[in-house]
Amino acid sequence: MTQQGAVLQGYNNELVKCIEDLCMQKEELNKQIQQAEDEKNKLQHEIQVLSEQLECVCENLSQKVASRNELDKILAETEAAYMKILDSSRTLLNVLKKEVGSLKHSPDLKTN
Repeated sequence: MTQQGAVLQGYNNELVKCIEDLCMQKEELNKQIQQAEDEKNKLQHEIQVLSEQLECVCENLSQKVASRNELDKILAETEAAYMKILDSSRTLLNVLKKEVGSLKHSPDLKTN
């Protein structure tokens, strides 16, 4: 019976060692899980900060694009009005040249 007790004690020692090994593995795994959760929380915070920054940049960009579009509209209208002024100036110049030319051919203005 002593031999059986020794075998049983050997099994018990192995069982205790296996349980201790499993507990150590569990403890190591818990540390890794905690590190992963910490990293996940850190990344989620960074994502939130970056999302807020992205939203601000998008708003700013949208305002700038709207301002540029308004400036494009004003510029196009101004250029069109300026072209009308140029056209009117050319027409006025042509009319004035004709009038001056006809005055030169007028008998009242001819020099003797």
